[in-house]
Amino acid sequence: MKGSYLNRQDHFASINKRSFRNSLIHLLENDYKILGSRRVLEILSDDIEGLIKEYYPPHERLQAGMICWVTTKKTLRKPSYGKRTEDYETVIVYLPLVTEDHIKSRIFIREGDRNSYYKRCKSRDIETLIRLIRSAWKQNGMLCQAELAVLLNRSLRTIRLYLSEYEALHPEEALPLKGYLLDQGSRPTHKGIILTLYEQGIDPTEISNRTNHTLESVDSYIKKYNRVKELYRSDMSREKIKKVTGMGLKLIDQLLRIAVHFHADIKEKWHDTTTSGIAK
Repeated sequence: MKGSYLNRQDHFASINKRSFRNSLIHLLENDYKILGSRRVLEILSDDIEGLIKEYYPPHERLQAGMICWVTTKKTLRKPSYGKRTEDYETVIVYLPLVTEDHIKSRIFIREGDRNSYYKRCKSRDIETLIRLIRSAWKQNGMLCQAELAVLLNRSLRTIRLYLSEYEALHPEEALPLKGYLLDQGSRPTHKGIILTLYEQGIDPTEISNRTNHTLESVDSYIKKYNRVKELYRSDMSREKIKKVTGMGLKLIDQLLRIAVHFHADIKEKWHDTTTSGIAK
């Protein structure tokens, strides 16, 4: 009786074995001839199944107007030299590409000057661009300018113009773009914002919240900034500061260009060196 009961249970248990995971293991063993530890094949199958669930999510997760996108996973650690795009860790995000307000802005058209249509389109594009950047960041993702160009169907040059216009109107907001956060390029946007807020007496914790940087990152910027100011005030040359701190001349100059706006003594010394051709 007991044996009969167990056999009946085996009949039902066999249903769960007809899964994608077990089919994949069978495929690897029989078609690809990958033989060896069964545990290794099980782990490999689990990882593949996980990737499928991540890259091909259920449709119910998406709402009208949203787009499923793969982007770089949030990090503030600078990449090592020569790191390829495909080596970055990625994350799936659901971006609100088209919203109800977006559609309304197209329906209710007001008459205006001859450039009003262009201005409305540009304003709508900038609103969408900022919405996508913030949404990706909240989902642990970092968009880059090239991704925004694809999502908005605009040229890279246009995206850069949009960003410049927005940043000019919001000088104390640091957009969490991949290139900005990882310091890819010569633009010191985040350094300038963080250190300007610091010079205005804003608490580092508040600076961290405003600029989408960790408190450790903010403290690191401030420490380097104060160190350079201290050494520069002691009549140490930029080249000597480079040797003492291990910072590059480019970074030292960026920090000093920020300091001249808040400290008259540094501004005077900086003016003397630039006019004499030492620092340009």
